[in-house]
Amino acid sequence: MAGIELLLNQGAESPAPLCPHGPTLLFAKINRKEQETRRFYACSACRDRKDCNFFQWENEKVSVARLLAREEFNQSRQPPFTHKQYVERYQHFVSLPEVKRIFCLDCQLLLLPADWDKHTSHQQLGDVSLHQLKRPSKLLLPLENKKTNAQYLFADRTCQFLLDLIVSLGFRKVLCVGTPRLHELIKLRQFEKNNPVIKSQLLDIDFRYSQFYSEEEFCHYNMFNHHFFGEKSAFEAFRMFMCQDNGVPIIMVTDPPFGGLVEALAHSFKKIVATWKTSQNEDDELPIFWIFPYFFEPRILQCFPTFSMLDYQVDYDNHALYKHGNSGRKQSPVRIFTNLLPKTVILPAEEGYRYCSLCQRYVSSANRHCEICQACTSKDGKEWKHCHICNKCVKLSWFHCETCSHCVLRDHSCGGARSGCFICGSTDHKRRDCPDTLVQNKITEKSRPHKRKHFKMNKKDVTTKSKQQAQAMSTGKKKTMKRITAKSKKKKKRKSKQLC
Repeated sequence: MAGIELLLNQGAESPAPLCPHGPTLLFAKINRKEQETRRFYACSACRDRKDCNFFQWENEKVSVARLLAREEFNQSRQPPFTHKQYVERYQHFVSLPEVKRIFCLDCQLLLLPADWDKHTSHQQLGDVSLHQLKRPSKLLLPLENKKTNAQYLFADRTCQFLLDLIVSLGFRKVLCVGTPRLHELIKLRQFEKNNPVIKSQLLDIDFRYSQFYSEEEFCHYNMFNHHFFGEKSAFEAFRMFMCQDNGVPIIMVTDPPFGGLVEALAHSFKKIVATWKTSQNEDDELPIFWIFPYFFEPRILQCFPTFSMLDYQVDYDNHALYKHGNSGRKQSPVRIFTNLLPKTVILPAEEGYRYCSLCQRYVSSANRHCEICQACTSKDGKEWKHCHICNKCVKLSWFHCETCSHCVLRDHSCGGARSGCFICGSTDHKRRDCPDTLVQNKITEKSRPHKRKHFKMNKKDVTTKSKQQAQAMSTGKKKTMKRITAKSKKKKKRKSKQLC
């Protein structure tokens, strides 16, 4: 049995190498049978090698030529303009008459008159209005790689609910981490009369938003390694947003890619909280809305024990499953995790949510209160039942399997693999929490690409084999040489007889 584990708190001997997405993350490839591990660096944002093929063993020696080639490759994958240049281009673009405002659909770029000749063969959108420029999430084509970008944009219903909720809770600053549609809705709200002023800053890995927002409003950011691509200027803009206007209520709203690593995300979010705390009291807690599927609840609560999951179902416009309508699911699995008191988050009654006085929180209409569990236990928005053997509520479609000793689907395969510890096989803890300290110490040792003894043995084997082969070849050559000399002697005797 083998597995991959992310190593966040175990420092490496040297700084992490860089890929186009910033500093890489350190992973451990664990082999349970052989009780050994090998550590390696891989891209923080891409889990698929097709998207970013960076790979390097922790103790691998990289040549100077390879380092230079890697640096050149990383630079080639960066945006063609700096954020400051994008802002200058935007100001020039807005000053043009509407008939001359052209957006290249192929390059996803606002074109200036000097750029027209280079994009004549590309698909273009003309007559770009000021209103379209204020809604860049509808102008740009979404990047729908679910493991890296996953720009599944909030439906208008969800986005308006989040904004109304933020206003009703009294927040006047919003840090939007991977939520571009909420950010632009907040910016649009500033143009409406009799509305309280709300400041917003967007952190997103999609550099294309640099074309539409200033350096104070947008930072090119990787949420998996807390990396700001604009270096000091971008981080300073983020720090100023989080720390200035001390006393103004602020909330962080994040919608990460669902295929991302929860531990890496939580590590970055804790760094955001640490930056905010530099200007606050130590006991204060940054309010957070983390939007993620409900089946990640145990992993999120492991990283943030004070969080709780709300019943509100988040919908997306451009997702095939997570949206209302005939083409989507009736129940979206995406929820809001927050450290705010659940009773303070009022869910809309017109969408079927009600208040449970026993749980003191708003729940979906199908979420019934279990008298045994003393809670509204449904996670997926449907009615659940209580299993007296497991002593917890489960889905109606599940039944208790005596072989597996827990509730599962009827068409399951008994004895199937369950996530847990790679060392002892237990499902109630991870490798880093394994009580078997002897094995744990062996595995957490810094590994080398090859063990020296093993390498020497291989070298001896190779040398002995090569000697045997050389001896065989030499003996073969001697035999062939003897045959050739014997034949030549016979030929000479025949010739001498013929001459006589």
